[in-house]
Amino acid sequence: MYLFNTITGDYMDKKRYKEIVDKHTPKENVIKNALVAFIVGGLLGSLSELLLRGYMMWFDLPRKESGVMVILTLITIASVLTACGVFDVLVSKVKAALIIPITGFAHSMTSAALEYKHEGLVLGIGSNIFKLAGTVILYGVVAVYFFGLIRLLVMGG
Repeated sequence: MYLFNTITGDYMDKKRYKEIVDKHTPKENVIKNALVAFIVGGLLGSLSELLLRGYMMWFDLPRKESGVMVILTLITIASVLTACGVFDVLVSKVKAALIIPITGFAHSMTSAALEYKHEGLVLGIGSNIFKLAGTVILYGVVAVYFFGLIRLLVMGG
């Protein structure tokens, strides 16, 4: 299969095209990205712990309810940052540190809602909000089922 090169007007095979793309694509520094994600993820965990202790102290909530409040706070912050267009900029710098935790899930749902809001509440937001998050939920449920089954077989319950 050949691809048409609009710059030179020539045809190029896919293998040659892939070589050119690979040559000019900047390489990511995996070690640096992992270190940045580790540090920022640790800071996010520290912030969460501070929020947890703050909710317990300020509002006299038990630990379990404070944990729920921390999750709601992180979801709210991620959703507001997504709506303001800041979350994507942060993710481009810190990568997995913000995508892996609950903030990434909140971002996926908020960005889908924003993308389809012009189609209305039901056909737009309602039917598309779980477009990306739905796959996360699906595979999460399937994984939990299999890990639960393995635990049942190995540990007896």
